[in-house]
Amino acid sequence: MFRNNYDNDSVTFSPQGRIFQVEYALEAIKQGSAAVGLVSKTHAVLVALKRNAEELGSYQKKIIGIDAHLGVALAGLAPDARVLSNFMRQQSMSSRLLYNRPVPVARVVNAIADKAQVNTQHYGRRPYGVGLLVAGVDETGPHLWEFQPSGMVLEYRGAAIGARSQSARTYLERSYEAFADASREELVLHGLRALRDSLAQDKELTTANVSLAIVGEGEKFKLYDGEEVAEWLEKLGDTHSSRGSSGRAAAAAAEAAPAAAPAESMDTSD
Repeated sequence: MFRNNYDNDSVTFSPQGRIFQVEYALEAIKQGSAAVGLVSKTHAVLVALKRNAEELGSYQKKIIGIDAHLGVALAGLAPDARVLSNFMRQQSMSSRLLYNRPVPVARVVNAIADKAQVNTQHYGRRPYGVGLLVAGVDETGPHLWEFQPSGMVLEYRGAAIGARSQSARTYLERSYEAFADASREELVLHGLRALRDSLAQDKELTTANVSLAIVGEGEKFKLYDGEEVAEWLEKLGDTHSSRGSSGRAAAAAAEAAPAAAPAESMDTSD
């Protein structure tokens, strides 16, 4: 994308009907590390790939708990996600104080969508440079929503955002029919496989760079981080990126194949 006369603010349309500031915000999401969400009839799962700025620094927090029944995974600008998550916590607390019940997932998602949309209509504001996957459980069951800086929100059975997320979406599109009836463990493993497909070449999933969270009917939102992820990675098995691994896979298959039996010689002597 290049600078033009229609990207100085977020309230001016281009002749093609585009708002470039919103499109730039969507590009910021693509620069963030990947996050994946899935939902079944009983559970919703978030898995995310953490990134550290340098070897001496800590890893960025990618999954944020909002309430006992609700949490988000982010891709993009983390400070923007912190502002939105604090707003979601306020909405959740208000629901418990006023109505004595957890806030419905759709209501809190639409609240942040309205908050984001205002930034595209008022001069001097900028869109939020972050995308969110919102997973939660309410009276109607588990839900997974995707939030975009334009203020658009959509409900999904499986979704992925962030860098190289198209590879994760390809896996989700191939496997989504199995999500509805999947068990808690199977749903987590589907999420980890999708996240593994988004890895850069020669990278792998480790306890340091993976976060996951689970929420379900009768199960509170729980975040697994650090060594708590080890048991899930052990169940996954192969944690290495599939990019550029065709040669290694072929070599491994060749080694595993049994050696061909030598041909029997024909005795033609009298």
